[in-house]
Amino acid sequence: RYLARVEERAATDTEDLTLNYGVVVDCGSSGSRVFVYFWPPHNGNPHDLLDIKQMRDRSSRPVVMKIKPGPCFPPCRHAEPALSPLTRTRCPSPAGISVAAAAAPEQATPYLRPLLQFAAAHVPAQKHKETPLYILCTAGMRLLPERQQAAILEDLVRNVPLEFDFLFSKSHAEVISGKQEGVYAWIGINFVLGRFDHEDEEDAVVTVALGNQGEPLVRKRTVGILDMGGASLQIAYEVPDSGAFSSPQQEEAAKSLLAEFNLGCDVQHAGHVYRVYVNTFLGFGGNFARQRYEELVLNQTYVQNRLRDQQTGMSPETPFLDPCLPVGLEDTVARGGQTLYVRGRGDWLACAELLQPLLAEPNSSQASLVGAYKAPIDFGNSEFYGFSEFFYCTEDVLRLGGHYSAPTFTSAAQEYCSQRWEVLTQRFRGGLYSAHADQHRLKYQCFKSAWMYQVLHQGFRFPLDYPSLRTAQLVYDREVQWTLGAILYKMRFLPLRDLRQESIRQAHASWLRLSFVYNHYLFFACILVVALAIVLYLLRLRRIHHRQLRSAQLTQLWLDKVVVPPAQGKGP
Repeated sequence: RYLARVEERAATDTEDLTLNYGVVVDCGSSGSRVFVYFWPPHNGNPHDLLDIKQMRDRSSRPVVMKIKPGPCFPPCRHAEPALSPLTRTRCPSPAGISVAAAAAPEQATPYLRPLLQFAAAHVPAQKHKETPLYILCTAGMRLLPERQQAAILEDLVRNVPLEFDFLFSKSHAEVISGKQEGVYAWIGINFVLGRFDHEDEEDAVVTVALGNQGEPLVRKRTVGILDMGGASLQIAYEVPDSGAFSSPQQEEAAKSLLAEFNLGCDVQHAGHVYRVYVNTFLGFGGNFARQRYEELVLNQTYVQNRLRDQQTGMSPETPFLDPCLPVGLEDTVARGGQTLYVRGRGDWLACAELLQPLLAEPNSSQASLVGAYKAPIDFGNSEFYGFSEFFYCTEDVLRLGGHYSAPTFTSAAQEYCSQRWEVLTQRFRGGLYSAHADQHRLKYQCFKSAWMYQVLHQGFRFPLDYPSLRTAQLVYDREVQWTLGAILYKMRFLPLRDLRQESIRQAHASWLRLSFVYNHYLFFACILVVALAIVLYLLRLRRIHHRQLRSAQLTQLWLDKVVVPPAQGKGP
């Protein structure tokens, strides 16, 4: 595995004509990115997946480009070598294709043109016509009316083929749902971790019961993913056993949250059939949760002030003591013309308790985190990775990224929250925290660590002694995008083409071998028949010759007995 990871970082050999390429454009709400992937020919085993990897340029950098249109639209392309490849191109006022082309759908193709030109410059020209291109749009486009979505996609389908030779059709441009995006992310993470390689028996296994299968499967255990962004929270994990539902309503809810799919190229083989639970909770991300908490505190404080005739939070002299902020930190909360003055008191346990009602509070589009249907998790035989806020909360300040331990995390979070704000800022200036930490992280670390803890253990019911959660930003030292899972899923039937061609080639070769052997046998049989005919003919000639010779001898004997000499016929 280590050698394979090292090899993945090497520059892609574009001179190798056997390599195949694929291009995926991620049209997000804050910008768009293009990813170029490649893979060698399939190994011929119908139970193995394609070995898809991200393409790397001659400098061994991932072939990826991002654009963010703003006042400089069409997208600018400022070179920023110091930035990572994912942010090498920037424009102010970030916005995605949903903003750039909402009012004018004909701007969709010009908006994506720099990305497609970038991909075309890296994929070998002779491979363009056989390189599939997928343009997949996510959250930003989902917010647009269907009519506008259709107009933007229609512009892409009509105009992109006029400028680029990629393999691109109507089915290659779509707006994917949050469920699809979650499934693709789950596929990408597990593919990189090697969890679809069932031949390796060293890793943990799980017994999977599928609906139409008589015998359960025993295969490598996959990992679940937890991802908390600023606005939303997402979870995805395999459900090995469908189980029973407690009510028709629960069964109906499960249908919209469970996805069953086959990653293998053989639909008759269930080795790569997976049933995955995916759910996205809008409003439960770290930043939105803080906003909801501030509104809750403001409303409760104003109600208590009226009931008790108090002035808590009405002035800096009588601030609301916020347990979710570091000790001594002063701040204000403004909502709807009302201002609440707050001062941190750094009580992490009290903060966690205050946040608990937010887990049961539904938002405008779905049930609460506590009330939503969640497929059962076997905590005794499972493994999860936590990304984004799960990693930032544990690593940026607490430096506990990696293996998650609830007691260790709780102790570190309480110690941080109990420190005075001046001490924390002094530590920050002294470089004691991660290079990614900033003032915003320091200010809200206490709150976000309590929110993460509550989401994990109260919302999703993870046991406090759960041993198999890792928080991470990278997998095998690289960022894994959901686009990898998308191209793997889209290309899942591609090995059939290679397998059929190989089958035809082998059948043809076998026929030639059989034909060669058959012709040799036929040739020898003909020679044998001819030789036998010659022998029979010679034997027949011999018999005829012997018969004629005997007949001549008998005739001569008869003549000797019957014919009288002339001298014996005269008298004296």
